[in-house]
Amino acid sequence: MRLLRRTLLAFVCGAWLAGCVQEEAAQLPTAGTAPRVVSLAPHLTELAYSAGAGERLVGVVAYSDYPEAARSLPRIGDAFNLDYERLAELAPDLVLAWKSGTPAPVRERLESLGFKVIVLETRTLEDVPERLIELGRLIGDEALALARAEQYREALRSLHSPAPEGSGIRVFYQVSLDPLYTVGGRHFISEIISLCGGRNIFAALATPAAAVSREAVLAEDPQIILSDQQSIDEARAAWAMFTMLSAIRNSGVHGIDADLVTRPTLRLADGARQVCAAIRSTRRQGPDQ
Repeated sequence: MRLLRRTLLAFVCGAWLAGCVQEEAAQLPTAGTAPRVVSLAPHLTELAYSAGAGERLVGVVAYSDYPEAARSLPRIGDAFNLDYERLAELAPDLVLAWKSGTPAPVRERLESLGFKVIVLETRTLEDVPERLIELGRLIGDEALALARAEQYREALRSLHSPAPEGSGIRVFYQVSLDPLYTVGGRHFISEIISLCGGRNIFAALATPAAAVSREAVLAEDPQIILSDQQSIDEARAAWAMFTMLSAIRNSGVHGIDADLVTRPTLRLADGARQVCAAIRSTRRQGPDQ
């Protein structure tokens, strides 16, 4: 149950990052000093480390578990409920937030208490290196951030395998089984699927992520079903009875490390490698009938 809650939280919150906007040019309140930073999202924590700013972090929210060093940082609650007394004790110069993941009342209270809040957008695969570079300039090592951003971009370029219009391998990404949850075309996972030559069968969903019916999945007849590696046995057992599905006929239910595709960080490139490998394995088998 705890794993399901965490998985859904990651996808729901990650999906609504599409509503984030960068509302102002990021400026530190005190020039020439090493800023103390608090992160209100696990992916922002990870990006801060990637930008060479890990030593600046003095507090993070729940689930900030990567890299390993982040696990030992003080917790100030989660994305929705903050411990304001603990936050005041940490006295950060800068708070990294996301507009859709951080409730408006929380952000308003932070600003009313005098905290400098910067909202960062991570909507697409390309937003990741852009935000990384910004964090490097703002609180970390800009040269390091630039180098890592280019490595990430090159990794994605090397995986790029677009399919002709309408011919992509049909992919269903299963976030959870009960409820049956998936991602729409506005989620970066859908972008990864397209990058790899696949087609998200629920790309037309109006929201970045949503619950769907089993009947809707069966009607789309996915050639691949992708699920969290930790629950892959459960996923395979749940779909095994539907022998009419192309994914079942072709042994196309694959496990993906959800941590690599649920957070908009540099590790999306690693997650994309897993997704592309699954799609390539199906393409080699040839089209199903």
